[in-house]
Amino acid sequence: MTYPRPRPRTRNRVALGLSAAALAAFLAACGGGDDNGGGTGTTAPPPSATTAAHQVDAALSDFHITLSQKTFEPGDYTFTLKNDGHHDHALEVEGPGGETRSNTIGPGESTTFKVTLKSGTYEVYCPVDGHKDLGMKTEITVGGGGGAPTNGY
Repeated sequence: MTYPRPRPRTRNRVALGLSAAALAAFLAACGGGDDNGGGTGTTAPPPSATTAAHQVDAALSDFHITLSQKTFEPGDYTFTLKNDGHHDHALEVEGPGGETRSNTIGPGESTTFKVTLKSGTYEVYCPVDGHKDLGMKTEITVGGGGGAPTNGY
């Protein structure tokens, strides 16, 4: 006499697996925060005023650089770039503090980069394929007697 083969319990296993996955997703969505009840998390304190970088906005167009400030003192700066042109652009700051270059950004894109400026004269330009030679450059003086940046044309 032959006995019927037992039916695999694939359906039950799949259902159990889906239930476990749904529970894991639900728990992950709830977050894994602390349960101290007071709502105090591990939020970082705000940056100290003594370590805050100066903010400079730089508008990059075809083939011109416009900086939001004309005078610079030695210290840390965060440059925020906005590409208002129709070509890819970047910004490089080269001088006594070394060279610092941003990422290349496409039309309509923005990016930021940080640089530490020491006293002296810096060349600020677009390092993308000949843009500097097309007039996409300016010069800044950091510390004592800095004048307005010039754009080369």
